[in-house]
Amino acid sequence: MEIILIGLMVIIGYLVGSISTAILIGRIVSGDDIRNHGSGNAGATNALRTYGKKIAIFVLLGDCLKAIIAMSLVKLLAGFILPNEYVDLAVYVSGIGAALGHNFPLYFKFKGGKGVVVSATAMFFADWRIALVVLAVALIVMATTKYVSLGSILGALTFAILIPIFHFGDWFMIAYAVILAAMLIIMHKSNIQRLVKGEENKLGSKK
Repeated sequence: MEIILIGLMVIIGYLVGSISTAILIGRIVSGDDIRNHGSGNAGATNALRTYGKKIAIFVLLGDCLKAIIAMSLVKLLAGFILPNEYVDLAVYVSGIGAALGHNFPLYFKFKGGKGVVVSATAMFFADWRIALVVLAVALIVMATTKYVSLGSILGALTFAILIPIFHFGDWFMIAYAVILAAMLIIMHKSNIQRLVKGEENKLGSKK
C-alpha cells in the first residue's frame, strides 16, 4: 500500500509541476507561445530574453510557487496517510515529480523548461542550509561567467556532493539529491555541448 501511495505523491507533484508559468504568462503577455522564441524553453531565462526582467520575475516566482505548493501539499497528505518513516520520501518524490512536470508538462505537449527554478526550490525541502550554499554557488558562477547553464550545472553538482557528506546514512535524501541533480544536468546536455564548443549564449543575449 505504501508503494501505491508514494506513486500517488509522484503524480501529484507531476500534475502541479506541469502548470507551465512561462507558457501561461507568455500567452497573456504576447498571445504567443514562449517556446516559439529564443531558446525554445519554457523557463525564466528564456522569459528574460524574450519578454524582459519584469515578466521573468513573475515566471521565476510562479515556478518557485508550484514546487512549494506540490511538496507542501504532499507533506500534508503524507502526514495523514503514510507512516512517519515514509513522509520524507513522499515529499522527495513529489519534488522529483514537480521537476518532471516542469520539464515535460502534461498540459503542454510534454515540452517545457529545464527545471532549474523548480529543482532549486525543491532542494530547500531537503536541507535549506545546503540549498542556500547551492544557490550562492550558482549565482556566483552566473554573475562571473554570465552563463546561466554553467551556474545551474555546478549548483546541481554541489547539491549532489554536499547532501551525502552532511546526511550520510539518510539514503532517501541522498537518492533524492542524486536524482534531482542528475535530471538537471541531463536537461542541460545541449548547453554542455555548446559550453565545450564556446558557443553557449551568455546572460543578456537575445539569441
